[in-house]
Amino acid sequence: MFNSKYVSLLLKVAVVAVIAVGALLTWKFLKPKGLPEGFASGNGRIEATEVDIATKIAGRIKDILVHEGDFVHAGQILARMDTDVLMAQRREAEAGLQRALIAVETVQSRVRQRIAEKAAAVAVVAQRKAELDAAQKRFARTEELASKSVVPIQTLDDDRARFEDAKAAVSAAQAQSAAADAAISTARSEIVDAQSQVEAEKATIQRIQADIDDSELRTPVDGRVQYRVAEPGEVLPAGGRVLNLVDLSDVYMTFFLPTRQAGRVRLGAEVRLVLDAAPQYVVPAKVSFVADVAQFTPKTVETAEERQKLMFRVKARIAPELLRQHLHQVKTGLPGMAYVRLNPQAEWPAELQIRLPQ
Repeated sequence: MFNSKYVSLLLKVAVVAVIAVGALLTWKFLKPKGLPEGFASGNGRIEATEVDIATKIAGRIKDILVHEGDFVHAGQILARMDTDVLMAQRREAEAGLQRALIAVETVQSRVRQRIAEKAAAVAVVAQRKAELDAAQKRFARTEELASKSVVPIQTLDDDRARFEDAKAAVSAAQAQSAAADAAISTARSEIVDAQSQVEAEKATIQRIQADIDDSELRTPVDGRVQYRVAEPGEVLPAGGRVLNLVDLSDVYMTFFLPTRQAGRVRLGAEVRLVLDAAPQYVVPAKVSFVADVAQFTPKTVETAEERQKLMFRVKARIAPELLRQHLHQVKTGLPGMAYVRLNPQAEWPAELQIRLPQ
């Protein structure tokens, strides 16, 4: 008959043995299988391009329309800046434009007036030339008659004086015509100045309107709000950050491969991503970047063996169309494994076949 303590000890040993055997069998069944030839792997973390939504000019935040974690679409208004000062500046510029337009009309009227004065001056020149011609003919006849003593010398002197007066009148009329030409040129140059002022005022209005439009802060990409950096009522300088977004159209995993494997990776090579938080899914990606400089370098690299320890950064990008289908399931910062197909002819093992959430 066995001692009860001895039986109890045997039972405990048997239980421990069963547990150990079970653990061994479980480990053998669940242990990860080695990758077949033509594949490489590295651990990494899901990342995405970050976009800062910032002010263009200094100002006060009037309102923020989104919260952290919200999904946003390209072109959506995320925040508004106070525009009271800009609206006042635009009204001032619009008043300046009206003044400039009136100035253009005034100068154009002046040009028409100067042209009319020029026409009158030309008519006076013609009149004075006709008078000069008549005075010249009269003086010639009187001079001939005076030489024959038919008319008195006084008449000859009077006609000579009239002839000289007519010549002076023609010169004065021609000078007046030239002055009219100069006045027209001056008035036309004033039109150019006035029109330039109109264009300057229009440009000022466009610039102010652009600042008003930019006071509505919009997202350039589809994404998710990661941080609210500022709050309504805060005054920010030009370029002050208001929000930080994650661009969900540019999501990738960065991982590292040793020299021998990195040298065989080609751009566009197929990659399968398995995240620690969701190992039941296998996400397809493609290599979009391979560093041309090693990221980890030993202090001295003298032998071939040491050169193989150099690690190169590789980036695997998930297709944007796939991201759009699972937009609300995309999370950055998650660690996982990246498996790269180095040989395009190699078949993906069963455990790395694509499996996506429904």
